Amino acid sequence: MKIIVLGGAGDMGSRAVEELVEAEGVEQVTIADRNLEVARQLASRLHGEKAKVDVKSIDANNHHGLVDAMRDYDVAASALGPFYLFEAKLVRAAIEAGVDYASICDDWLAADEVIKQFSEKACKKGVTVITGLGTSPGISNVGVSYFAQQMDKLRRVEIYVYLPLNSGGGEAVIGHTLFIMSGKIAIWRDGKRMMVPACSEKRVLEFPRFGSVKVWNMGHGEPVTVPLFIPGIEEVNFFMGFGRGSNRLVLPAKLGLFRGKRRQQVLTKLLNSLKRLGKPQEPDWGAVRIDAWGEQGGKEVHEMACGIGQMREVTGVSLAIGTLMLARKEILTEEGGVYGPEACLEPIKFFTCLKERGITSYFDLEMTKPVV
Repeated sequence: MKIIVLGGAGDMGSRAVEELVEAEGVEQVTIADRNLEVARQLASRLHGEKAKVDVKSIDANNHHGLVDAMRDYDVAASALGPFYLFEAKLVRAAIEAGVDYASICDDWLAADEVIKQFSEKACKKGVTVITGLGTSPGISNVGVSYFAQQMDKLRRVEIYVYLPLNSGGGEAVIGHTLFIMSGKIAIWRDGKRMMVPACSEKRVLEFPRFGSVKVWNMGHGEPVTVPLFIPGIEEVNFFMGFGRGSNRLVLPAKLGLFRGKRRQQVLTKLLNSLKRLGKPQEPDWGAVRIDAWGEQGGKEVHEMACGIGQMREVTGVSLAIGTLMLARKEILTEEGGVYGPEACLEPIKFFTCLKERGITSYFDLEMTKPVV
C-alpha cells in the first residue's frame, strides 16, 4: 500500500505518519506538506522503518498540484486544516485523482459542504471519502454507531469534549476553535436540522479523571453526519469546554468578536504568535464523553462511554487506523461516496485497534469497564 499524508509534518499528521510507517502491508508513506524542512526532518527520523518515507511539497490552494500529488496512491490521509478552508479543495482533488480519502475534518460546515457537493461525484468515480476521522469527530462517531447497534432504537446522543487550552496543536487548531465558536451552528433536534448561536447553551458535566467541567454548544461534524448515517435518530448535540480560562474565549465569542473569515485569520495568527512566545509545555490531556438514549427490549435506556488522552496521540492514531481500514477495504460500504466514520467503520474492530495502541474507551467515569 502507498499512502500520502497531507499536512503530514504537522502536529497530528506527523503522529499518523509515525503509525503508518510501522503498519503491516504499507510500502510507502509520503509526507506532503508546505513546510519541507520539518517534513524532511520527520522523514529522516523515520528512516529505517518498515515503509519507505519520502516528502512532497503541496499547496492546498493549487488544485492541479494537489491532483498530481495524490495520483497513484491507495489512500490520501489528511490532517491539513483548518478544514473550513481546505476540506472541499482536498476532497475535490482526491476524487479527480481517483484516490480514496480520509481526513480528521472537524468543522461542521466543511463536512456539510463535501457531503452535499461530492457524494454523487465520489460514487460515480468509485472513490470512498471518510470525513471527520479524528477524536471528535471520529472516535465519537464510531461510539455512536456502537450504541446504535446495541439498541433497538437510538433516539438521542450528546457528545461532550473537554479540551484544555494547553492541549497542543498549531495554527490550524486555533483557527478551528475560533470558527466553531462563531455565528450560528448546525444541531439536530426533533428529527431535523436547526441553526442556533454558538455558545448559547451551557452545561456542567462530569468527565473521567477531570471531574466537573463547564461546556458550551459549538459547531462540530457529529450533528451533520450522524443523522445521515444513523437512520431515525431524533437529536444530536455537541458541547465543548476548555476548563480554566474558558471565559477568555467564550465571552468574546458571545460578543461576536470571532465572526468573519478575515477576522478569524488575523486573530488566529496573533494567538499563534503569542502561544509561541510562551514557555513550551507538555500538552495537557483532554477527555471525550458520549451519552446515548434509546430503547432496548421495550425499555428506555441510557448508556455512556468515555475516554481520555492527548489530542495529538488520539487524533493521529485514529486517522491512521481508519486510513489502514480504508486501504485494506475493511469497511462497511462497498460503494463510493462521502461518509462519516459511523457509516464505514465496524465499531468493535476499530476500538480493538485503538486499544492495541494504548487508547482505551470505557463505559464508566472511573475507567474500570473497557468497551473492548
